[in-house]
Amino acid sequence: MSTPLHLAPFAPSAFVARRTHLMNRMLALGGGVAIIPTAPEVVRNRDAQYDFRPDSYFYYLTGFCEPEAVLVLVSTEHMQRSILFCREKNMEREIWDGHRYGPEAAQKTFALDEALPFDALKQHLPTLLANQTQIFSPLLDNATWDATLREALNSARSATRSGVSAPRVVHDVYALLDEQRLVKDGQELEWMRAAGRISAKGHVQAMQTCRVGQRETDLEAEILYSFAKDGAQHVAYSSIVAAGANACVLHYRAGSSLLNDGDLCLIDAGAEYGLYAGDITRTFPINGRFSPAQRAVYEIVLAAQEAAIATTHVGASFNAPHEAATRVLTEGMLNLGLLDANRVGSVDDAIHSGAHRQFYMHRTSHWIGLDVHDCGAYSSGQDNAQQPIWRTLQEGMVLTIEPGLYIRPSADVPEQFWNIGIRIEDDAIVTASGCELTTRDVPVAINDIEHLMKH
Repeated sequence: MSTPLHLAPFAPSAFVARRTHLMNRMLALGGGVAIIPTAPEVVRNRDAQYDFRPDSYFYYLTGFCEPEAVLVLVSTEHMQRSILFCREKNMEREIWDGHRYGPEAAQKTFALDEALPFDALKQHLPTLLANQTQIFSPLLDNATWDATLREALNSARSATRSGVSAPRVVHDVYALLDEQRLVKDGQELEWMRAAGRISAKGHVQAMQTCRVGQRETDLEAEILYSFAKDGAQHVAYSSIVAAGANACVLHYRAGSSLLNDGDLCLIDAGAEYGLYAGDITRTFPINGRFSPAQRAVYEIVLAAQEAAIATTHVGASFNAPHEAATRVLTEGMLNLGLLDANRVGSVDDAIHSGAHRQFYMHRTSHWIGLDVHDCGAYSSGQDNAQQPIWRTLQEGMVLTIEPGLYIRPSADVPEQFWNIGIRIEDDAIVTASGCELTTRDVPVAINDIEHLMKH
């Protein structure tokens, strides 16, 4: 029987350090007030709601997971202060909805300077904005919150005739936090390793239970069961379980298609553990044995991933894994006859013209963390030739490495390769010596996959 993972929660000091770092960044820009709301509750239909998940930026700074909450940070030359607005204790509502911290317990538990009732937010915001020069807040992220902030700002401005000044500059606080969240600390990496392990076990479960004649939803059920059994609170994103030709649809959702003998199945699924995401894709033969054509395509994709992994290290460009994978994939396209060298030219010619995008149309990597497509820019702008100036990888950054080939039927493509869609994806922590793959508890080599599916 599997034992669910239980890691030690983040200490309040971790969130204090993150808030202090942000307030110091604010001060370097002249100081002011940061106002960061959590996510709104969302109605699914009528009176049924989606499960609540806190906003990732808000959680990163607080560790607080209840709805109806706002963090305010004041950072000036004379003061740095953290204030949480949250729901009050309410025993009647707690019978229906569960435990609430309330302001008093929240202040102590999450090491805040002050906590106040959420219902008092609109009353206090104008005072908190008074005599501040700048606001740091999400911009155009939520219409309801934008209206609340606008109302508070107008109220603060109305007091200027009485000698009170109001902020004149608004910064996007997410732009500051994106850089802060991009490099993970040691405890974040432990949670991401856990998310990777749980995700990998779900993929192993799917491979081992896969049988001809099942449906895609059967494998999704196996994955979700495995994730939950091993301690995941949620999935990190909607799972993709794509059999046969469905694998050539990049964002296909698990449906009711049959798992047919001789087809491949592509599964892109990840667990969320402690709000941190895992993200894995594996492609395997439904009957447990790769056909010669499937094997040929798979070996190219795997070689592309290994080439990308080899370039993932401190000091490398963010784009280096993509360039390495694209070169291997394009060479493979030419060797298999997917691309005609007489028409597209050499590997370099095919990449330059974009001919390879017929079969490989997405990038190789994205950041991953509290969000599966985590925050942080990939480049710092463009050079004189209008080309991206790619970010340099640093220790503690985490990214996916996920090359693929997707071969739709076409008159100029050998028929044996039609409807083969293959992607291989792992999560990589950038380290001083290269990168650490957190998701390799599920096999990628052909022989290992076939061996696993026999048992």
